[in-house]
Amino acid sequence: MRDRGWWMAVALCGALTVMAGAFGAHALNGTLTPRLMTVFETGVRYQAWHTLAMLAVLAWRTARPLAGQRWVLGLWLAGMTLFSGSLYALAISGVKVLGAITPIGGGLLILGWLALAVAAWRSQSASGKA
Repeated sequence: MRDRGWWMAVALCGALTVMAGAFGAHALNGTLTPRLMTVFETGVRYQAWHTLAMLAVLAWRTARPLAGQRWVLGLWLAGMTLFSGSLYALAISGVKVLGAITPIGGGLLILGWLALAVAAWRSQSASGKA
């Protein structure tokens, strides 16, 4: 299977998204301040959306593999880890210094979207269509 590692990574991201959401809804509900609960939920939301986006890129890669797609996947995986992971840690621990990691993760998520644009542009150029 092509990209088996990426498929496994996206499956684990999906499972972790559901587990984090359930943990937040059941174990953390009522124990965190509303502000920290919002922080935790933001981490879950960004992880969910980027997991779905990774699925879409993998489906595109199945139909038309391009080198740039792996960059997209890698940037999003690293971005989710740092962005969502730091928000989870911040919400649970309350240690504000962990929030300093969040913008790095956010930057990687943004770079992933820009890399997707480049991959799409190159795909269009390679096919000879304007």
